[in-house]
Amino acid sequence: MIRTLAALASLAASAAAPAAAQFPSGTPASDPGAFVLAIIDVETTGLEPGHHEMIDLGAIYTDLEGAELGRFFVRIHPDHPERAGEIARSINGYDEARWQALGAVDRAQAASAFLAFHQEMTGGRTAIFTAYNAYFDRAFLDVFLKDTGHDGFRALFTYFLLDLPSMAYGAGIEDLANASVAARLGLPAETDDPLEHTGLSGVEWNLALYRALRERVQAEGDGG
Repeated sequence: MIRTLAALASLAASAAAPAAAQFPSGTPASDPGAFVLAIIDVETTGLEPGHHEMIDLGAIYTDLEGAELGRFFVRIHPDHPERAGEIARSINGYDEARWQALGAVDRAQAASAFLAFHQEMTGGRTAIFTAYNAYFDRAFLDVFLKDTGHDGFRALFTYFLLDLPSMAYGAGIEDLANASVAARLGLPAETDDPLEHTGLSGVEWNLALYRALRERVQAEGDGG
Protein backbone atom coordinates (compact mmCIF):
# COMPACT_ATOMS: atom_id res chain seq x y z
CA MET A 1 0.00 0.00 0.00
CA ILE A 2 1.26 3.49 -0.80
CA ARG A 3 1.76 5.38 2.45
CA THR A 4 -0.47 8.46 2.64
CA LEU A 5 0.94 11.88 3.46
CA ALA A 6 -1.39 12.23 6.46
CA ALA A 7 -0.23 8.98 8.03
CA LEU A 8 3.40 9.77 7.38
CA ALA A 9 3.07 13.29 8.76
CA SER A 10 1.89 11.83 12.06
CA LEU A 11 4.86 9.46 12.14
CA ALA A 12 7.28 12.23 11.18
CA ALA A 13 6.14 14.39 14.08
CA SER A 14 7.35 11.81 16.59
CA ALA A 15 10.32 10.44 14.66
CA ALA A 16 13.87 11.13 15.73
CA ALA A 17 16.26 12.47 13.11
CA PRO A 18 17.99 9.59 11.31
CA ALA A 19 21.58 8.93 12.27
CA ALA A 20 24.34 9.50 9.75
CA ALA A 21 24.94 6.50 7.53
CA GLN A 22 27.87 4.30 8.45
CA PHE A 23 29.70 1.50 6.73
CA PRO A 24 27.73 -1.56 7.90
CA SER A 25 29.49 -4.01 10.18
CA GLY A 26 28.18 -6.94 8.15
CA THR A 27 27.34 -7.54 4.51
CA PRO A 28 24.22 -8.64 2.65
CA ALA A 29 25.88 -12.06 2.34
CA SER A 30 26.73 -12.43 6.03
CA ASP A 31 23.66 -10.71 7.52
CA PRO A 32 20.88 -10.30 4.93
CA GLY A 33 18.26 -9.43 7.52
CA ALA A 34 20.17 -6.28 8.44
CA PHE A 35 19.64 -4.71 4.99
CA VAL A 36 16.78 -3.38 2.88
CA LEU A 37 16.79 -2.17 -0.70
CA ALA A 38 15.54 1.38 -1.25
CA ILE A 39 14.48 1.38 -4.90
CA ILE A 40 14.19 5.03 -5.90
CA ASP A 41 13.14 6.92 -9.03
CA VAL A 42 12.60 10.65 -9.44
CA GLU A 43 11.22 12.90 -12.13
CA THR A 44 12.66 16.38 -12.51
CA THR A 45 12.37 19.66 -14.38
CA GLY A 46 15.70 19.05 -16.13
CA LEU A 47 19.14 17.49 -15.86
CA GLU A 48 21.06 19.80 -13.50
CA PRO A 49 20.72 19.13 -9.74
CA GLY A 50 20.67 22.42 -7.86
CA HIS A 51 19.17 24.30 -10.79
CA HIS A 52 16.45 21.92 -11.89
CA GLU A 53 14.25 20.29 -9.25
CA MET A 54 12.47 17.06 -8.40
CA ILE A 55 8.77 17.15 -9.25
CA ASP A 56 7.96 13.64 -8.07
CA LEU A 57 9.53 10.89 -5.98
CA GLY A 58 8.72 7.20 -6.08
CA ALA A 59 10.14 4.55 -3.75
CA ILE A 60 9.62 0.84 -3.12
CA TYR A 61 11.52 -0.72 -0.23
CA THR A 62 12.14 -4.45 -0.33
CA ASP A 63 14.15 -7.16 1.32
CA LEU A 64 17.20 -8.45 -0.53
CA GLU A 65 15.11 -11.02 -2.40
CA GLY A 66 12.91 -8.26 -3.80
CA ALA A 67 9.88 -8.90 -1.59
CA GLU A 68 8.08 -5.60 -1.20
CA LEU A 69 7.91 -4.00 2.25
CA GLY A 70 6.14 -0.77 1.30
CA ARG A 71 5.86 1.93 -1.33
CA PHE A 72 5.76 5.70 -1.45
CA PHE A 73 4.87 8.29 -4.06
CA VAL A 74 4.49 12.05 -3.96
CA ARG A 75 4.24 14.84 -6.51
CA ILE A 76 6.11 18.00 -5.57
CA HIS A 77 5.65 21.65 -6.49
CA PRO A 78 9.05 23.03 -7.54
CA ASP A 79 10.14 26.44 -6.32
CA HIS A 80 11.10 27.43 -9.86
CA PRO A 81 8.61 25.96 -12.35
CA GLU A 82 9.87 28.43 -14.95
CA ARG A 83 13.09 26.39 -15.17
CA ALA A 84 11.27 23.29 -16.41
CA GLY A 85 12.63 22.31 -19.81
CA GLU A 86 10.42 21.22 -22.68
CA ILE A 87 12.21 17.88 -22.97
CA ALA A 88 11.59 17.16 -19.29
CA ARG A 89 7.94 18.15 -19.61
CA SER A 90 7.57 15.87 -22.63
CA ILE A 91 8.93 12.94 -20.60
CA ASN A 92 7.05 13.35 -17.34
CA GLY A 93 4.03 15.47 -18.25
CA TYR A 94 4.89 18.20 -15.76
CA ASP A 95 2.56 21.18 -15.87
CA GLU A 96 1.90 23.55 -12.98
CA ALA A 97 -1.89 23.37 -13.22
CA ARG A 98 -1.85 19.59 -13.71
CA TRP A 99 0.37 19.13 -10.66
CA GLN A 100 -2.04 21.27 -8.60
CA ALA A 101 -4.98 19.15 -9.73
CA LEU A 102 -3.10 15.92 -8.94
CA GLY A 103 -2.45 16.93 -5.34
CA ALA A 104 1.20 17.96 -5.43
CA VAL A 105 2.62 19.27 -2.16
CA ASP A 106 5.42 21.67 -1.33
CA ARG A 107 8.98 20.44 -1.00
CA ALA A 108 9.07 20.60 2.80
CA GLN A 109 5.96 18.41 3.12
CA ALA A 110 7.31 15.93 0.60
CA ALA A 111 10.68 15.67 2.36
CA SER A 112 9.11 15.11 5.79
CA ALA A 113 6.80 12.44 4.41
CA PHE A 114 9.60 10.62 2.62
CA LEU A 115 11.83 10.65 5.72
CA ALA A 116 9.01 9.21 7.82
CA PHE A 117 8.45 6.48 5.24
CA HIS A 118 12.17 5.70 5.14
CA GLN A 119 12.36 5.38 8.91
CA GLU A 120 9.28 3.17 9.02
CA MET A 121 10.62 0.86 6.31
CA THR A 122 14.18 0.54 7.59
CA GLY A 123 13.46 0.08 11.29
CA GLY A 124 17.17 0.40 12.08
CA ARG A 125 18.33 -1.70 9.14
CA THR A 126 20.84 -0.47 6.57
CA ALA A 127 19.26 0.86 3.38
CA ILE A 128 20.98 0.26 0.04
CA PHE A 129 20.03 2.88 -2.56
CA THR A 130 18.99 1.08 -5.75
CA ALA A 131 18.10 2.75 -9.05
CA TYR A 132 18.43 2.54 -12.81
CA ASN A 133 19.89 6.03 -13.24
CA ALA A 134 21.52 5.76 -9.84
CA TYR A 135 23.83 8.77 -9.89
CA PHE A 136 21.14 11.03 -11.38
CA ASP A 137 18.55 10.01 -8.78
CA ARG A 138 21.09 10.13 -5.96
CA ALA A 139 22.23 13.65 -6.87
CA PHE A 140 18.70 15.06 -7.09
CA LEU A 141 17.60 13.38 -3.85
CA ASP A 142 20.67 14.68 -2.02
CA VAL A 143 20.08 18.28 -3.16
CA PHE A 144 16.37 17.99 -2.37
CA LEU A 145 16.96 16.80 1.19
CA LYS A 146 19.64 19.41 1.92
CA ASP A 147 17.55 22.22 0.44
CA THR A 148 14.68 21.28 2.75
CA GLY A 149 16.85 21.38 5.87
CA HIS A 150 17.84 17.72 6.17
CA ASP A 151 21.21 16.02 6.21
CA GLY A 152 21.14 14.57 2.71
CA PHE A 153 21.76 11.21 1.12
CA ARG A 154 24.48 9.96 3.45
CA ALA A 155 22.22 10.30 6.49
CA LEU A 156 19.86 7.70 5.05
CA PHE A 157 21.80 5.21 2.94
CA THR A 158 24.97 3.19 3.14
CA TYR A 159 27.98 4.30 1.11
CA PHE A 160 27.43 1.57 -1.48
CA LEU A 161 24.61 1.69 -4.00
CA LEU A 162 23.18 -0.71 -6.57
CA ASP A 163 23.20 0.55 -10.13
CA LEU A 164 20.82 -1.68 -12.12
CA PRO A 165 22.48 -1.27 -15.56
CA SER A 166 25.80 -2.32 -13.99
CA MET A 167 24.09 -5.34 -12.44
CA ALA A 168 22.70 -6.24 -15.88
CA TYR A 169 26.11 -5.71 -17.46
CA GLY A 170 27.67 -8.09 -14.95
CA ALA A 171 24.98 -10.63 -15.81
CA GLY A 172 26.01 -10.50 -19.48
CA ILE A 173 23.45 -7.93 -20.68
CA GLU A 174 25.59 -5.11 -22.05
CA ASP A 175 22.85 -3.06 -23.69
CA LEU A 176 22.67 -0.32 -20.99
CA ALA A 177 19.53 1.39 -22.41
CA ASN A 178 16.57 0.41 -20.27
CA ALA A 179 14.27 -0.72 -23.09
CA SER A 180 17.01 -2.91 -24.56
CA VAL A 181 17.84 -4.44 -21.17
CA ALA A 182 14.15 -5.10 -20.57
CA ALA A 183 13.81 -6.85 -23.92
CA ARG A 184 16.75 -9.12 -23.14
CA LEU A 185 15.00 -10.16 -19.92
CA GLY A 186 11.58 -10.61 -21.52
CA LEU A 187 10.13 -7.58 -19.75
CA PRO A 188 8.06 -4.75 -21.22
CA ALA A 189 9.79 -1.40 -21.45
CA GLU A 190 8.88 1.25 -18.92
CA THR A 191 6.05 3.43 -20.19
CA ASP A 192 7.03 6.42 -22.29
CA ASP A 193 3.56 8.00 -22.01
CA PRO A 194 4.25 11.31 -20.21
CA LEU A 195 0.87 11.15 -18.47
CA GLU A 196 1.77 7.74 -17.00
CA HIS A 197 5.54 8.10 -16.60
CA THR A 198 6.21 8.83 -12.91
CA GLY A 199 8.64 7.98 -10.16
CA LEU A 200 6.23 5.25 -9.14
CA SER A 201 6.07 3.70 -12.61
CA GLY A 202 9.86 3.89 -12.61
CA VAL A 203 10.35 2.03 -9.34
CA GLU A 204 7.79 -0.60 -10.28
CA TRP A 205 9.77 -1.23 -13.46
CA ASN A 206 13.06 -1.17 -11.56
CA LEU A 207 11.79 -3.78 -9.11
CA ALA A 208 10.65 -6.04 -11.96
CA LEU A 209 14.10 -5.69 -13.50
CA TYR A 210 15.87 -6.46 -10.21
CA ARG A 211 13.79 -9.60 -9.73
CA ALA A 212 14.39 -10.74 -13.31
CA LEU A 213 18.15 -10.23 -12.94
CA ARG A 214 18.23 -12.28 -9.74
CA GLU A 215 16.27 -15.06 -11.42
CA ARG A 216 18.66 -15.04 -14.37
CA VAL A 217 21.75 -15.26 -12.18
CA GLN A 218 20.24 -17.95 -9.97
CA ALA A 219 19.21 -20.00 -13.01
CA GLU A 220 22.71 -19.80 -14.43
CA GLY A 221 24.13 -20.82 -11.07
CA ASP A 222 21.84 -23.84 -11.07
CA GLY A 223 23.02 -24.76 -14.53
CA GLY A 224 19.83 -23.60 -16.24
